[in-house]
Amino acid sequence: MSTAEEPLYPIAVLIDELKNDDIQLRLNSIRRLSTIARALGEERTRKELIPFLSENNDDDDEVLLAMAEELGVFIPFVGGVDYGHVLLQPLETLCTVEETCVRDKAVESLCRIGSQMRETDLVEWFIPLVKRLAAGEWFTARVSACGLFHIAYPSAPDTLKTELRSIYSQLCQDDMPMVRRSAASNLGKFAATVEPAHLKTDIMSIFEDLTQDDQDSVRLLAVEGCAALGKLLEPQNCVAHILPVIVNFSQDKSWRVRYMVANQLYELCEAVGPEPTRMDLVPAYVRLLRDNEAEVRIAAAGKVTKFCRILSPELAIQHILPCVKELSSDSSQHVRSALASVIMGMAPVLGKDATIEQLLPIFLSLLKDEFPDVRLNIISKLDQVNQVIGIDLLSQSLLPAIVELAEDRHWRVRLAIIEYIPLLASQLGVGFFDDKLGALCMQWLQDKVYSIRDAAANNLKRLAEEFGPEWAMQHIIPQVLEMSTNPHYLYRMTILRAVSLLAPVMGSEITCSKLLPVVVNASKDRVPNIKVQCGEGAAIAHSHS
Repeated sequence: MSTAEEPLYPIAVLIDELKNDDIQLRLNSIRRLSTIARALGEERTRKELIPFLSENNDDDDEVLLAMAEELGVFIPFVGGVDYGHVLLQPLETLCTVEETCVRDKAVESLCRIGSQMRETDLVEWFIPLVKRLAAGEWFTARVSACGLFHIAYPSAPDTLKTELRSIYSQLCQDDMPMVRRSAASNLGKFAATVEPAHLKTDIMSIFEDLTQDDQDSVRLLAVEGCAALGKLLEPQNCVAHILPVIVNFSQDKSWRVRYMVANQLYELCEAVGPEPTRMDLVPAYVRLLRDNEAEVRIAAAGKVTKFCRILSPELAIQHILPCVKELSSDSSQHVRSALASVIMGMAPVLGKDATIEQLLPIFLSLLKDEFPDVRLNIISKLDQVNQVIGIDLLSQSLLPAIVELAEDRHWRVRLAIIEYIPLLASQLGVGFFDDKLGALCMQWLQDKVYSIRDAAANNLKRLAEEFGPEWAMQHIIPQVLEMSTNPHYLYRMTILRAVSLLAPVMGSEITCSKLLPVVVNASKDRVPNIKVQCGEGAAIAHSHS
């Protein structure tokens, strides 16, 4: 190939591979676009490569997704921001395809490019693109357009801004629910760019239309807009326009809408202020905590600590705690699990007296729950309560639940509790641990499931690190040495594993006098697997002897 022909080679290869029947070749070619663009140079990339990509009508979504992603970072290869507009055409085409993930990636890339373009170029190239998509015959174009307004609007002159607000309003009333959903989900981003005067008129009018949509999938996205708009409006406007909407939504006929309200409600409390929160949002939240649908109660229960942090302790005790008591015995185990994962965080909010009197009985009932995940969620957050009321009150009822979990028939439950043992050890202290939990830790070394035995060996190492070598020498090493002669070879292998893990923690003297002989004896074992394990144990023990 001659020197004059060489620059043609990359684009020729690209064209050949993009037309190849093998999808992997087409995909690889798209992912090498930046390399090919460098070879072509900026001018030929603009004049040959980009037009070719614009005309490429590949029908494979994976290829189109890769193209949408690559074009988003292509500005340096077309000559910088001055020529960013040349990338808009292929991305505009991708905004109209049927596959959602391709459209989303194309919109993301357009936003990235638009945010770098100059104002004059945005007015000349980007805003017309948004208007074309918004007027598209096929709904996919209109769906994509909704995600671009927040980039186009700030640079537009006043006449165009009025037009863009009008277009967005039309999209919010589109015949296709998918378009209205996209408009609802992007309203917060668009509203953040609109001037305060128009925010209270045009945007709030759009918002009210969406909140009354007959499709629950649109209304639930409007709930997200409540929180976004609430942060943009003055408190008095928020109370006047947003608060009534969210209160109505909390009683919506669709449980999906109520679910979204349960997730978002606490964010609105700061926007509206303490008095409207007490008068309107607390009753709304209480309704959600007592909702007929378990999914709504799960969402509301998961936010109970965040909501209580916004309220005064008195309000939380008066209104929220009665609901929490009801949820602790809810018929749905998932509701109880969601509550258990956050209820410990209420202790610092309520203070010591209220925690002991009101919260501790709920906490103890969850600790005895028949569903293992509920008990585990409580145990994993013990430190939050320990900081408030101390361990003495907790430890009296803690042990039975731990023993039950440690002997649960599901091995994953046993595995989970092992992982919490070092945390419990640090919280309960060495005295309590020796009396109550020491035997359990040794018992796990002889579990029937390998993952439990391996976790138990790691657990011994973490305990030795927590309580120190001297404690381990008294409480762990003697039992490990005794179990090293167990008749079952699998248990002997577990002990070798424990020895190799303990050696770095115990120091050279104990390793040489106590642990190394175990490895030496095991090297004479009649089971080949034990001898193999000895190699690892001996190497580690020797390195720390």
